[in-house]
Amino acid sequence: MVTKVQYETICARVLAMLDTHGIALTTDERMNIEVADFGLGDIERTGLQIVTYINTARVCAKELVLLPGQACPEHLHPTINGIAGKEETFRCRAGVVYIYVPGVDAVNPACVPPDAPAGAYTAWHEVKLLPGEQYTLMPDTLHWFQAGPDGAIVSEFSTRSTDEADVFTDKRIVRAPVVME
Repeated sequence: MVTKVQYETICARVLAMLDTHGIALTTDERMNIEVADFGLGDIERTGLQIVTYINTARVCAKELVLLPGQACPEHLHPTINGIAGKEETFRCRAGVVYIYVPGVDAVNPACVPPDAPAGAYTAWHEVKLLPGEQYTLMPDTLHWFQAGPDGAIVSEFSTRSTDEADVFTDKRIVRAPVVME
């Protein structure tokens, strides 16, 4: 859970990052930034800030903003009742982001995941994205990602987002953010 003060402080940092990199938001978008700590209470290490532009039955577009070294925990977007999970393309806009997926493990991975129970981070094939580079994840693909030392802004273009159905390898995760007074 995130306190109201933490939420406001993180939103200010996110808005500063977006403004610095020329990513314009409407007043409504600026007021509705999602700050997810995944229920772990360590937002600086495990978390993700999201601006959702659109999420219809067919398409979704978001900005994912990661603070320096912040990681989004390992998860997948599952197929549910025969409907394929989310297919998503990540396009790095600023900073550097490392995406980890199944495949040949990186010999010397650039990232160290946050402290977590054994088995919470299992995908170690490293994909490094610099500004202008992109990578597409197919449905049901286990993945996690972490920002470099300056943080990262990543545009996500995907099929419909059903984040509430995401399956995390760390069973402590609570996907829906809670902001406390």
